Amino acid sequence: MSRLHVVSGKGGTGKTTVAAALALALAADGRRTLLVEVEGRQGIAQLFETEPLPYEERKIATAPGGGEVHALAIDPEFALLDYLHMFYKLGSAGRALKKLGAIDFATTIAPGLRDVLLTGKACEAVRRKGKDGSFVYDSVVMDAPPTGRITRFLNVNHEVAGLARTGPIHNQAQAVMRVLKSPQTAVHMVTLLEEMPVQETADGIAELRADGLPTGGVIINMVRPAILDHEAVEVAANGQRAAVAKALSQAGLGGARRGGMAERLVDPLLEQAREHAERVALERAQRAELTGLGLPLHELELLTDGIDLAGLYRLAADLRKQWPV
Repeated sequence: MSRLHVVSGKGGTGKTTVAAALALALAADGRRTLLVEVEGRQGIAQLFETEPLPYEERKIATAPGGGEVHALAIDPEFALLDYLHMFYKLGSAGRALKKLGAIDFATTIAPGLRDVLLTGKACEAVRRKGKDGSFVYDSVVMDAPPTGRITRFLNVNHEVAGLARTGPIHNQAQAVMRVLKSPQTAVHMVTLLEEMPVQETADGIAELRADGLPTGGVIINMVRPAILDHEAVEVAANGQRAAVAKALSQAGLGGARRGGMAERLVDPLLEQAREHAERVALERAQRAELTGLGLPLHELELLTDGIDLAGLYRLAADLRKQWPV
């Protein structure tokens, strides 16, 4: 069973929302989950309607059944200070380097170092154990970079290990890669039933597989409810004008004679129905593409009123029903 859940997806698919809902779902029934943000946008704090997250683990929510969701916004500068203290015992000297701007300089000119610090902090949380020998967190969920950058973000530790062939940096990178390429990790993709997100999802999964990174599931977000049944969709798609006019007349909206109310309503209704039929056909085709990827599919409904804290718990409950325990 995976313990590190990396959530990626094309921008605009609701990646951060899904990561937050997954963290809540995995924390149900008394479990503890850590939700990690690596992009510095403070999206998690906004979703949970709390203060901006500092560089420390903080409880931000209680899950159904008494579980807890903790959150951490990883700052690469602070992570590098931790790293320098851990391996080189710099202490106050490291803080002096930060004041001089050396820490920011290092993480800017060496993006590989920046990413190894971000992923390394998450992997440390996965491995961490308490005094009783049990894991501190049952699951760690990472709100990761978008699909186009996810493979390089996760594999950058391998690149750093290749550059530093000995020493603490090499050992750290190798330790991180052992977690990321193990069954402990699963990379999940968030998508919509639209052509571009589905194509990016397929491309991203192909890249992950090519690099030996473990794939998890595909989460289809913002699924719209079915308004018409299959027969009604066929009628709409074929533009069966007479059938619609008759149905309107039977519903008491005036006779079907030419110029009557039912007659005047036919064309606007058919146009809307045709648009709906086209969307249904498109979504059906995109769902088939996703099914062909051979990964578990999970679906989350479109919340028409937007995402608030209550909506987040609602998505978490839906996800929990679909997620393997």
